[in-house]
Amino acid sequence: MLGYRVPAPDEAMLISGGKAKGNAPFRVVTGHGAFVIPFFRKAAFLTLAMCESEVAEKCVTQQGITLNVRAVIAFKVGNDTESVISAAQRFLSEQDQMSVLTGRIFAGHLRSIIGSMTVEQIIRERQKLATEVLDGSKEEMARIGLTVDALQIQSIDDDGLGYINAMSAPHNAAIQQQAQIAQAQANQAAAEAEQESQRKQAEFARQTAIVKAQYKAEVDKAQAEAAQAGPLAEAEAQREVLQMRTELAQRAAELRQQELVAEVVKPAEAEAERVRILAVADAEKMKIQAEAAASNNRVALDQALIQQLPQIVEKAAIGLSNSNLTVLNGADGLSQVAAGLVSQGLAIYEALRGEVVEYDAKESSLVPNGESHE
Repeated sequence: MLGYRVPAPDEAMLISGGKAKGNAPFRVVTGHGAFVIPFFRKAAFLTLAMCESEVAEKCVTQQGITLNVRAVIAFKVGNDTESVISAAQRFLSEQDQMSVLTGRIFAGHLRSIIGSMTVEQIIRERQKLATEVLDGSKEEMARIGLTVDALQIQSIDDDGLGYINAMSAPHNAAIQQQAQIAQAQANQAAAEAEQESQRKQAEFARQTAIVKAQYKAEVDKAQAEAAQAGPLAEAEAQREVLQMRTELAQRAAELRQQELVAEVVKPAEAEAERVRILAVADAEKMKIQAEAAASNNRVALDQALIQQLPQIVEKAAIGLSNSNLTVLNGADGLSQVAAGLVSQGLAIYEALRGEVVEYDAKESSLVPNGESHE
């Protein structure tokens, strides 16, 4: 819009040519726009941005020692209308002069304050120096419409005189001594730690050796017991085998004894009993023959033999019962024994009868004309 002007955010617009509030020579506009009538009004702009000024000054201390001091000042135009008017009246046409003038103001205050301090105070209390310079320059800066945001002292040196170094020598020596002490303590601690580590390593090695020795002893003991247990176990096994073999031999001997009894003794006893029975039968036969010869009666003889046959068989049975004969095949064996007894009785009967017949034949041949003996 024609005639309407707006200042930048970091600027103040100064409108002159008209009436202003109070005794101000111009109207101050910040943060918004305003109409500027051409030809009748004039607008100018003053920066409100942060500015910087550097100071490099030779200052003499209370002790007469010259120090080179470098500092940086951060400042700007004040935000209030009075500060803007004051700064505009002094720097509007040459705004760069604000940094030059600010540097000179601070240089003067810096020389004044350093002249009242010793080098030791300046070195040790640098922040105190900056605060005193700020306090001394505030009023003067405010009169020209400027405010200081910060003052930073960058460096202080004695221009190669060596005073500051000499002043710091005792402190450096103390620091070095402390450093050496600390280093010695660190070395001692390291040596002690190394010794402790070596001691622990030696202890560990000793314990390891002990453990290994104990382990070896246990292994040797176990191996010895195992080696000893082997022959003992083998001997025990052999003893058990021998015992089993002995028992088997005893059982075999008993079985063989039973077999011998069954194979030899019992048959021998049975044979002896048979011979005895035959002898008894012979005796009975002779008796029967004698009786038959006496009676000269064959029928009577046969009847006598038949009557004696049960007795013969009975005696044979009694003989067998006293012979401890072992019957191996149960009921069949008993049947076979009984049948044998009957067969033996019949055999005895037939033998006796044959003998009697033969005897009678002989007797008949001896008697003339078939006469019989009385």
